[in-house]
Amino acid sequence: MIDENEEAKWYVLHTFSGYENVAQINLETVVEKFNLQERIFDIVIPMEEVIEEKNGKKQIVSRKLMPSYLLVKMIYGDDIWHAVTRTRGITGFVGPKGRPLPLTEEEIMKMRLEKVEADITLQAGDKVEVLEGPLNAMIGSVISVDVNNQKCRVNVEMFGRETPVDLGLDQVRKI
Repeated sequence: MIDENEEAKWYVLHTFSGYENVAQINLETVVEKFNLQERIFDIVIPMEEVIEEKNGKKQIVSRKLMPSYLLVKMIYGDDIWHAVTRTRGITGFVGPKGRPLPLTEEEIMKMRLEKVEADITLQAGDKVEVLEGPLNAMIGSVISVDVNNQKCRVNVEMFGRETPVDLGLDQVRKI
C-alpha cells in the first residue's frame, strides 16, 4: 500500500460552469469503478460560509469559493490523467498545456485543505505570530489558552495600543 502523505499532492481540475457537483460525483464513480482509492484520496469543491440578507433576514449560505473548479488530492500518473480528464463534466487539469501543476504548501494552508496540528503547548506570556486573517503576520503575546475549544486570547498592538483578540490555535505559531 502506498503512503498517502508521502506522495499525494493537491491538484486543481477545471469543470464545466455550474457542473462542479456533477463532476465530483462522476469522478467519485470513476475512482470506485477503476479501484483508484489508493491513488485518488480526496475530491473537494472549495466552499465558504457567507451571511446573506434576504427579505430583511440574515442567513448563512454556502457559496462556491472557486466556481468551475475541483480540488483533488492524488498521486499523479499518466494513467490517472486519462481516467480523470475523460470523466464527464471535467474539462482538464489546471497547469501548462493541460498537465497538472500541484498546489504549493502555502496555497494548501490558505485554502485549509489539510488539517493543521494546533500547538497546544502554548502558555500565557508566549510570543506568537498570527498566520492568517486580517491580523496576518502580526506579533502578539498570549493572554490565555482554551485547549478544549482550540482557542487562545492574544494581545496584539493595533493603533498604538494593546488589543486582545480571540484566535484559533491553528491561526497562531509560537515564535
